Amino acid sequence: MKILILGAGQVGGTLAENLANEAFDITLVDNNASVLDELRDKLDIQTVHGSGSHPDVLRRAGADDADMLIAVTSSDEVNMVACQVCYSLFRTPTKIARIRSSSYLMREGFFSKEHMPIDVLINPEEVVTTNIRQLLEHPGALQVLDFADGRVQLVAVKAYYGGPLVGQELRFLRQHMPNVDTRVAAIYRRGRAMIPEGNTVIEADDEVFFIAAREHINAVMGELRRVERPFKRIMIAGGGNIGVRLAQAIEPFFSVKVVEYSKARCEELADTLHQSVVLNMDATDRERLLEENIEQCDAFCAVTNDDEVNIMSSLLAKRLGVRQVITLIGKPAYVDLVQGGDIDIAISPQQATTSSLLSYVRRADVAAVHSLRRGAAEAIEAIAHGDAKTSKVVGRAIGDVELPTGTTIGALVRGERVLIAHDDLVIETDDHVIMFLVDKRQVTAVERMFQVGLTFF
Repeated sequence: MKILILGAGQVGGTLAENLANEAFDITLVDNNASVLDELRDKLDIQTVHGSGSHPDVLRRAGADDADMLIAVTSSDEVNMVACQVCYSLFRTPTKIARIRSSSYLMREGFFSKEHMPIDVLINPEEVVTTNIRQLLEHPGALQVLDFADGRVQLVAVKAYYGGPLVGQELRFLRQHMPNVDTRVAAIYRRGRAMIPEGNTVIEADDEVFFIAAREHINAVMGELRRVERPFKRIMIAGGGNIGVRLAQAIEPFFSVKVVEYSKARCEELADTLHQSVVLNMDATDRERLLEENIEQCDAFCAVTNDDEVNIMSSLLAKRLGVRQVITLIGKPAYVDLVQGGDIDIAISPQQATTSSLLSYVRRADVAAVHSLRRGAAEAIEAIAHGDAKTSKVVGRAIGDVELPTGTTIGALVRGERVLIAHDDLVIETDDHVIMFLVDKRQVTAVERMFQVGLTFF
């Protein structure tokens, strides 16, 4: 597949790196020649210097025969014009654009072939807001991922001393919870992946990925770690696009305070938010944080556009008594450095945006893709098609399916029913199959499993 990526910023660069590792034919376009040179030296990709919205630049980049355009420059307008040019001049089949301004997103029917021909809209702020909201709804979770329109969730938690299952084999999970069906998809122990078996013993500090129906998630979490009290009081540092979106999403359910340094922005937030308290102050001001009873907050979300402010305010909040801190980190290299110490969860907007794009480049019929472990692992929701003669999975029990190394099937969604994977469960056509890949290099092999033989047609 030939993919044209416009914008070599953090999102475009991260996406190019992910896709280049999977042997896609990638061409990256940007105005910054030095950034392009650096990425070309590091990755096996082609680069074109110029404006991504100019027809001559797009032609030089190979838009004539590109299968997909992904426009993720910093300008909504450049992204939109590029999609229009590729539709009008080059008939590019799939056009994906990052659009951040709510002024455009609020216009119903605007993004259509008749007006602005964009097939898929990506909004990083919305993706990050959803991620943080889900973490706040599940205290103690490191990651919460939705599948099948939210009916199934994959959750990562760290097992702690004192959890009912710590020190026991996984087979006892069903005995502990006879009315809840769940499956452990993977365990990471001291940074190394393990494919769990029934006799696998969970140890303290294991990072456990499990899958279950949405209504059972908190019950399973209680088996792996100390039961956390629900969050009530949330402080958000940063009143930008992400900060205001997050406050709007959670203020009906939590007591929310928003900290913003700019007085003018505070006045805008006060008009926009209806239940949140807006504070004009520096998020790294220790005395002011104490005045605002920071020690009584359950969670602190640092979402300014400055990594250093986010890191320093999060460290300060944690040391002043906040139960959990969630920190937005723009530079991917910082994420592994800070997470797991005083900072409980570090979120990379680039990685989150990349995850939301991956489902559109998969060769099988894929409904959802989530990139995990900084891109090393992946969770996929693929749809099974065909019959026993034309498909490698349909009509076969899960225990009989030859899965690529490091791949586990966690659950099936059949209509409205959630079926947790067991060896004797038979896959039927149109089932949504949710899988966990410890090694992302196995993605191609998984895609081949779900491609239907020619006789099906």
